[in-house]
Amino acid sequence: MAILESNQLPLSARDGQWRRRWDSARRFAGTTPVALSVAVLALIVLAALLAPWLHTTDPMQLDPAERLSDFSADHWFGTDALGRDLYSRVVYGARISLVVGVGVSLASVACGLLIGVVAGYFRTADAIIMRMMDGLMAIPGILLAIALVSLSGASLMTVLVAIAVPEIPRVVRLVRSIILATRHESYVEAALTLGTRTPKLLWRHVIPNTVAPLVVQGTYICASAMLTEAVLSFLGVGISPEIPSWGNIMADGRMYFQLFPSLILCPGVFLSMVVLAVNVLGDAMRDHLDPKMAERL
Repeated sequence: MAILESNQLPLSARDGQWRRRWDSARRFAGTTPVALSVAVLALIVLAALLAPWLHTTDPMQLDPAERLSDFSADHWFGTDALGRDLYSRVVYGARISLVVGVGVSLASVACGLLIGVVAGYFRTADAIIMRMMDGLMAIPGILLAIALVSLSGASLMTVLVAIAVPEIPRVVRLVRSIILATRHESYVEAALTLGTRTPKLLWRHVIPNTVAPLVVQGTYICASAMLTEAVLSFLGVGISPEIPSWGNIMADGRMYFQLFPSLILCPGVFLSMVVLAVNVLGDAMRDHLDPKMAERL
């Protein structure tokens, strides 16, 4: 008996289906940690989008007469060693961190999904691909990122690629394990028996099983990428020093930390808040998307 599609279900059944989805989403967003994390991320994203209207002065403007000033009405977070407004630089720095986090997450998940599907489904390519992934994983991610940035020069695109490359093997191993478990399921074998072509089989029956784990993995990659970008910028091998990013701001203030701790604490607090919020959302999504964990909760 053919299985009815969602648009072929009776109206009452469809209403019940949407009601269950709404209740599930409401329970997911109704917990206090998740609500706080969503609120923090929404405020940071809004501040990044509205940075041209929220900043007090040009974040690149130098004012030696106001260098290393304390909190004031004109400079809410004070100024750095070159007289640049710290508040404006922190607001604009949110753009860099969010672009790096989201960009690295999307790039690594997309590349890892493609390579993982090939490695998990086509056994002849599995040995070659996984040995290459094992070789990449044998190199510490931060060292590989520093080497790639040093070879290509400091730029936003270079930093994105340098951070995304070490994350790809982890995604590949995750996707490969899911594919290996899925390709022997009865519905996949039935589709093969009916003569379903490989591209259609992968798209309709195999790849959908990887969506939930990849969404969770993507949140962890996003948080890790923002931290890695800050580390690279702090070490002087990330984005150009004149560009306001949270890592560059902390790198500029490390020499004056004992006298003016706000130079590092202000961007550090914002970075910690964003990373913590993303990790909390990742944990909550893992519990929500895992059927066994959802039943236990």
